[in-house]
Amino acid sequence: MELRTLQYFVTVAEELNITKAAEILNISQPPLSAQIKKLEEELDVTLFVRGKRHLTLTGAGELLYQRAKDILNLSEKTSAELTSLNRGMTGTVSIGLVEGMAPDIAAEWFAGFLKEHPGVHFRILDGNSDDLIEKMRGGLIGLAVITAPYDQLLLNSFHVGQEKMVALMNRTHPLAGDRERPLRLEELKDEPLIVPSRRAHVEEIRRWFRRIQAVPNIVCEMDNYLDAAALAGRGIGISIFPQTAYIMNDSLVSREIEGPGKEVEYLFVWRKGHPLPTVEEHFIDYVKARYLP
Repeated sequence: MELRTLQYFVTVAEELNITKAAEILNISQPPLSAQIKKLEEELDVTLFVRGKRHLTLTGAGELLYQRAKDILNLSEKTSAELTSLNRGMTGTVSIGLVEGMAPDIAAEWFAGFLKEHPGVHFRILDGNSDDLIEKMRGGLIGLAVITAPYDQLLLNSFHVGQEKMVALMNRTHPLAGDRERPLRLEELKDEPLIVPSRRAHVEEIRRWFRRIQAVPNIVCEMDNYLDAAALAGRGIGISIFPQTAYIMNDSLVSREIEGPGKEVEYLFVWRKGHPLPTVEEHFIDYVKARYLP
């Protein structure tokens, strides 16, 4: 089985149409059909059931499709690693960063990795955790720093940071005084609140208030931390966001919220069972070495 033949087979298996596959591979249909037929004869199996309009993979075809993808990925990875040994690490790391502490956390990684591998580039996308997970599913990014919770069946992860959730308000607000004392939830139960739009965070904040037999007065849900802080500075409401949303200016005051469980956890994640470019695998190992024993 030549690599080129396996690539032909994988393309046909994904398109389930010889004509479309031939167009993608930029070859004519008869040679492609002949290559697939030759592969079946070589392996002494039937890989496709031929229909009038499309093909269907047989059980043997399904098995070969999975193995062929692994073989082609391994071939590409090996080639990239050999090139890296000769020329130094190259390529692009595509990573998503949730707002909050994530950019500060990742900046140190980027600086250290670029010092070791100056030929590498970074492509950075932002968004809330759910947005970044969807971008990962769609192949736009391979890696991300998100906040908990997350789908443990979908993602590999490890802890990279934690910070407090705080209440941000205009400094003229009655609750802005006595900043040395954490705010009690009872003091916030009737206040208009601006909260992160991620469903998991909204539900967590609702759980806080249920413990004191209250319902939070949520008037706005927002993705952008800085915009939420700006609204708080304008006196629209009190924003409940990670501490890093705090903008150092004269209009805002940040106060801690009393009680346990008022923190947000940051996680470095990537998809399980999803092949990554060699440069991103090396970057994962680089970051892991700073957090895991």
